Amino acid sequence: MADTVALKESFSVALNSVTNMEELEKIRVEYLGKKGFITELMQEMKSLTPEEKKTFGQAVNVLKNEVNDAITAKREELKQKEIELENSRMPLFDLSMPPVLDRGSYHPITLVQRQCEEVFRSMGFAIEDYSEIVTDYECFEALNIPKNHPARDMQDTYYLDNGQLLKSHTSAAQNAIYKKYKDALINEGKPIKAIFPGRCFRNEATDACHENTFFQMEGVMVDKNISISNLIFFMKTMLSEVFQKDIKVRLRPGFFPFVEPGFELDISCLICGGEGCPSCKHSGWLELCPCGMIHPEVLKAGGIDPEEYTGFAFGLGLTRLAMMKYGVKDIRDLNSGSLKVLSQFTDDK
Repeated sequence: MADTVALKESFSVALNSVTNMEELEKIRVEYLGKKGFITELMQEMKSLTPEEKKTFGQAVNVLKNEVNDAITAKREELKQKEIELENSRMPLFDLSMPPVLDRGSYHPITLVQRQCEEVFRSMGFAIEDYSEIVTDYECFEALNIPKNHPARDMQDTYYLDNGQLLKSHTSAAQNAIYKKYKDALINEGKPIKAIFPGRCFRNEATDACHENTFFQMEGVMVDKNISISNLIFFMKTMLSEVFQKDIKVRLRPGFFPFVEPGFELDISCLICGGEGCPSCKHSGWLELCPCGMIHPEVLKAGGIDPEEYTGFAFGLGLTRLAMMKYGVKDIRDLNSGSLKVLSQFTDDK
């Protein structure tokens, strides 16, 4: 017991002399490290009787906890002093001074997203929002992509320790949208018409037209007798409104497990005029919108009878749409935070 009292006194003296984090860490190692004073005390228990061990062990544990708590409190105290010191070095800010920096502007992707939302809202679509962190079921299984399906290789994403993941496409919201609106569809005959923009993530190499963080806008429409012609109409209407002119588009077959049949909707590259550039991989075309007729299994997962209802879905690339509209040649510029690049769009409303 005497050893613990003496050690506590020596620790208090040492702690009071600490003035920075390095000194504090040195004391922590001296007292709580593998070869520290408190650890050495525990070694002395070998020569004690069982009754003495119990009493002495309790005293050592109390001391250990007190030392640990005192070090933690001292660490917080030193951190606060560092913050106060840093603040004292900062120049005084005069609130009466006029602003030096120009006003900020909306990001080009935000501008395009809002424009698209207005176009689809005018056509009767609801605007929905959805989480960026989703379950495996939402992102894959509910979209006809079971575990170990090869289609998952196309969308390598970022997983969290709890099994959830950062969504790799806005299609992850489809199941929730169907379940939200299916009663109105079935009982009241109101078609499901919704778009849900959002940020997506994929673990892939970056280049002029690929990023690991990008924005999409998912759109779905479900009702009786919906066909591909409905899909083409809505997409061409949206593009003509965004670009304020007719846009050359093409549909080509594409595989996506959650649509059948599936298509890639491409637009003629507006950066190079269709002649070929790094942004369009020198093809003259830019993949803008994977789309197709919603797969029956996806409708079933959402509680909708595919024998009675059909629908289309599309995943519009808002990032690429912004590149086309504003002539941004490298997709990485949009996530760069460069005011020189982004301030070009200040005058856009």
